[in-house]
Amino acid sequence: MISRRNALLVGAAGVVVAGTGGVFLATREKPEPASPPSVNPQGRMLWRNWSGIESAYPAVRSAPKTEAQVAQTLKTAAAPIRPVGAGHSFTGLVPTSGTLMTLDQVAGIDRWEGDEAVVWTGTRLGALGPALAARGRAMPNLPDINKQSLGGAIGTGTHGTGTAFKAIHGDITALRLATVGGEILDCDATHNTDIFNAARVSLGGLGVITQVRLKTAPNPRLHRHVWLEPLEQTLAQAETRWAKHRNYEFYAVPFTDLAANITHDETTLPATPPGASSDDAFLEALKQLRNLLGFSTPLRKAAAKALLGSTKPEEAVGEGWKLLSTERPVRFNELEFHLPLQTPLTALKEVVAALETHRKDVFFPIEARRIAGDDAWLSPFNGGPRGSVAVHCHYKDDYKFLFELIQPIFLAHGGRPHWGKLHSLKAPQLSRLYPDWAAFQDVRRRLDPQGKMLNSYLRELFGA
Repeated sequence: MISRRNALLVGAAGVVVAGTGGVFLATREKPEPASPPSVNPQGRMLWRNWSGIESAYPAVRSAPKTEAQVAQTLKTAAAPIRPVGAGHSFTGLVPTSGTLMTLDQVAGIDRWEGDEAVVWTGTRLGALGPALAARGRAMPNLPDINKQSLGGAIGTGTHGTGTAFKAIHGDITALRLATVGGEILDCDATHNTDIFNAARVSLGGLGVITQVRLKTAPNPRLHRHVWLEPLEQTLAQAETRWAKHRNYEFYAVPFTDLAANITHDETTLPATPPGASSDDAFLEALKQLRNLLGFSTPLRKAAAKALLGSTKPEEAVGEGWKLLSTERPVRFNELEFHLPLQTPLTALKEVVAALETHRKDVFFPIEARRIAGDDAWLSPFNGGPRGSVAVHCHYKDDYKFLFELIQPIFLAHGGRPHWGKLHSLKAPQLSRLYPDWAAFQDVRRRLDPQGKMLNSYLRELFGA
């Protein structure tokens, strides 16, 4: 059996190859990566992140039901103590041989203070959207995946796109932090200010943020528009579109000379019934083009234009929490850097050229977004707005090229890494990228002098 889309792919590839007198070759689908045993020799159960590249066998699994239990666990549990949300980070933030703590039961909206929601940080973003909407409110912006816990999204600097919008932590006006000493600290811009500045993006390295006070906005109805066009045209129009639209992002598709553009703008149009996403079919088409024509970039581009060039635009109208975040069932690994505003498009063009020269196995699109600045000490957006460029590769593919080929391009353009995405930077490099690095480390050592919150990855990252 062969799907209609695959048949079209094979047909398009065959026509292109025949027309050029080339030889038609196909590569086999890559096998599933090996999985660690579900239980280790000591009888401990496996924890594994979403993409499958990080794993651990924690001695203790903790699921506190109250804030007080969180604090007590931090005081008494075996180290390293690591909080876990959805496991959507690609770096080694979570693995521990000690205590793995989930806040899934410390979730929901605790109360409202005017238009600010006081939310427990175990709440998943996908659940927070409808809960806020029930009061006619919404998060000002959302990332493109809604599976994360609020605490995990805050801790790693997770963000959406739009020149007027900060990352999620930028809309926090107060927080409560449970420490390894068993204390609960209230922090905001006027009380425990240094801890507030350090904790908003802290990788779970200071303790556990149990609760935040979050700015909300009116719940807008948005008009979503998705279309394909030549990459050159997208690059020429990108700055104008960021200035014009509430939310704008685009995906440069390597080996096609195409880009997928996405805008969201407020509208009074009636909501439309949710339609089936074409994202999975689009990715499958790109993968099959890689498999069938990866031996020749010109043939691969010609087939891509023949197959995808006439793709019809997609439109939808609905509440922001339903449209801004989408499902991502196809697993991948990802490296993302945040760059000064004058450099992202130049860096992106260099990335595309590097991939098309050296990595013909890549087929995932490259995401470009824009984020407003904030003042959290370890925020990648500390000091002003930045442009974000994210490079993905299929979970079955080798991802080490991200460090060797792509990361140097971003560093040369002044990039800072996304804390939840792959990178190989350590304390000496990071300290030069963040003006408040030393102040953050002072707070961390004061709150956790024994390093109970640090696994081996964080010890190396922080230089502890």
